[in-house]
Formats: sequence, structure tokens, C-alpha cells
Amino acid sequence: MGTFKIEGGIRLKGEITPQGAKNEALQILCAVLLTSEKVTITNIPDIIDVNKLITLLGNLGVKIQKIGQGAYTFQADEVNVNYLETEAFKKEGGSLRGSIMIVGPLLARFGKGYIPKPGGDKIGRRRLDTHFEGFINLGASFRYNREDHFYGVEIKGRLQGAYMLLDEASVTGTANIVMAAVLAEGTTTIYNAACEPYLQQLCKMLNAMGATIKGVGSNLLTIEGVTSLMGCEHRILPDMIEIGSWIGLAAMTRSEITIKNVCWDNLGVIPSTFRKLGITIERKGDDIFIPEHKEGYEIKTDIDGSILTIADAPWPGFTPDLLSIVLVVATQSKGDVLIHQKMFESRLFFVDKLIDMGAKIMLCDPHRAVVMGHDFKSQLKATTMSSPDIRAGISLLIAALSAKGTSTIQNIEQIDRGYERIDERLRALGANIVRV
Repeated sequence: MGTFKIEGGIRLKGEITPQGAKNEALQILCAVLLTSEKVTITNIPDIIDVNKLITLLGNLGVKIQKIGQGAYTFQADEVNVNYLETEAFKKEGGSLRGSIMIVGPLLARFGKGYIPKPGGDKIGRRRLDTHFEGFINLGASFRYNREDHFYGVEIKGRLQGAYMLLDEASVTGTANIVMAAVLAEGTTTIYNAACEPYLQQLCKMLNAMGATIKGVGSNLLTIEGVTSLMGCEHRILPDMIEIGSWIGLAAMTRSEITIKNVCWDNLGVIPSTFRKLGITIERKGDDIFIPEHKEGYEIKTDIDGSILTIADAPWPGFTPDLLSIVLVVATQSKGDVLIHQKMFESRLFFVDKLIDMGAKIMLCDPHRAVVMGHDFKSQLKATTMSSPDIRAGISLLIAALSAKGTSTIQNIEQIDRGYERIDERLRALGANIVRV
């Protein structure tokens, strides 16, 4: 396992450009399976989870060519669907959460799709029912092998369009169903669909390939099925989770940082949520400028003076992936805040590590924590810790960069799953971080 050694308490300065969005890349890459023609994708992040999916596509027979930094062409004209039933695939697919999204495209184009129980962050139960209920609505038959946790869907002939009301606005579930429905016969209507920017990007890409999807950006999608799709070119958006991470980093270390080319129009409530913590966020063109917070930052209260509550919600609500960042930033704020993590029951369990560093946090239950800020009157102290998942890992890294002394973070492969060359990019801002 790799380890980061971090000397904290150093103020940073400079510019940083966010990587391509991990969550968009995982959807977009699966969509290349829908056509036999060449698809060109740019701004692909060079991170573990995305690279694993690219390797999986290659093992399925997709022809892959790297044409530049973060730029690839994909051509799925000789897909080997029999690979899905090999032991190698069971091991490979089981190590990556995003592998579930190959099922929809494979089912639509080849009549079958299999997947072992996917891996990913251990942040609580992450059900797959929405995916498979959608496929069943489109006419597929479902089977599940409890012995080896292997899921499968099959159909003879074409999928048939249908109306469906999703039981939850699952992003990956919506993406999977949309990718299956674009090649189904007839009209598919998906109500309570996820509508976050990365799902919108997937729909725009599919439309560029010849699909007919209406209602993009809303929670009601109407899809007119087509018989085939063509190739296209697509550029992935900047990663809004990384953008939020850099906002939190700047505030916690009281640093002056400019985040370049953020695609403001796709950030939703992220800037306003950080402003509620008292963080100054300035828009300069398509950049975010965070000035040095010499006097710290003060949490706003509700209009009636009640303690501020920040909770996650499906888009356009605040993304759950940034609640860990908000929590760690609040440890040095002036004032108190209630963090309510509704969507995953194990995501707040990393707060014990922050408490060990001197943070004042009261964990009310698996979903709620009250943070009482130090207002920089008491600096967090360095410690040794392990990264439990991607988002908790980056939060602990931000805490270590603000703490007094040298911290050690183990299991940094979790951070590398979602953040590209993070140690190099932080050193460019002046951070003292070493990969051991």
C-alpha cells in the first residue's frame, strides 16, 4: 500500500485545473459499446477507476487507441460477449463499481449482459435493483446466482420501449436504462430519472450518435428507440467533486488559489453551499478565485437564527460526494453546522479520525454530525490515519495539509481511484507532500 507524508500548516498559492469528471467518464466509456463505429473521447481522467474500466473494455474486444493526454478512440466492432462468462471477468468486473454500466449497452446490442457484484467505496448499501427493474420493464429476463453473486439479463430479439417510474433517482441506474432504451423498439418514458450534469452529458453524447432523447436535464426522459447508433466525438466536463475539493482546500489552508476552467453553469448549488460556510468565492470568467482567508470564515445561520443544516440530495440538490469536504472545512469555521448525510449510512464514520486530530464533532447517528468550528484558534494536530474511501480520503488529506506537524495517510490507493496525480498537483501549489 502507498502512503502520503504531509507537512501541514503551509499556505498554498497558485492555479490548478480540475481533471475530467470521473463519474461522467464511467458512463461515457460504457456507451462506446452501443456502436460498431469509432468514438473519440477527450479529457478522460488518468485515475485508477477509469483506467480499470478502459482495461475491461479492451478485454471485451474493444479496439482502444490513445491519441493524446486524456484522449482516446474506441471501436466496439468485434466485441467478445463470451468474455462475460469467464472467471477473469468475474474478478475484473467485481473490483469496479462503474462496471455495472456495461450491462445496459451489452443487453441492448447483443441481447445479454452479465456482471459480478460490483466493488467500489464501502460507504453503505448501494442497491442495484433500479438497474435490473428497468431492464425487466424493457422486456429482459433476469437471473441471479447467489453462490457467486453473479447478475445477468438476457432477451431474445429487441428490447421493447416501456413507461417506468424509477423507485429512486439513481444516477448509474438511469444511465444504464437510458443506454439500453436507445436501441429498444418503440418509446421509453423514464420518470424520476436522475438529471445531474454527467447524465445530461451522456444523453447529449447519445443524441450525437443518433439517439432521440427528449427532456434532457429534467427528471422525465422520453426516448424513441433507433436500430443503430454511429460514432461521435465527446469531451468530458471538469470534475465538480474535485472543484469542490479545491475550494475546501483553499479555505482550510487559508490559501489563495485559482481553479481554472470550471464550467460554472454545471456547478449548481456547489458555490452557494460553500458560501454558506463563509467562504469567499469569486467568479472570474470561467475560473473560481478563492482569496486568502486571513480572518477565517464564519458559518451563516438560517433566517430565524437556527443552526445551519447542509444535507445531500439528488441533483439539483447538493451532491453527497462533497459532504465529507464540507464537514472537514467546518472544523475550522466560526460557528456550528449540522451535516446530514441522507444517502449513505456509512459515509460519516471517518469523523473519528478528525476527532483524533482535535476537531470538535458530535456524531449523532450514522447519518448526522454536528461540527463546532475552532475558528482557527486551535489548529488540528498531525496524526497517522488510513483512507477508507475516495471522498473521506481527500477530506483527511485536506485536514492533514492544514494541521500542525507531519501526518501520514495510508491506503492512498483509495484517493488515487478518484484524483489524478494529486501529490504532483498539490506540490505545484507549494504543498509539502511526499508519496512513499
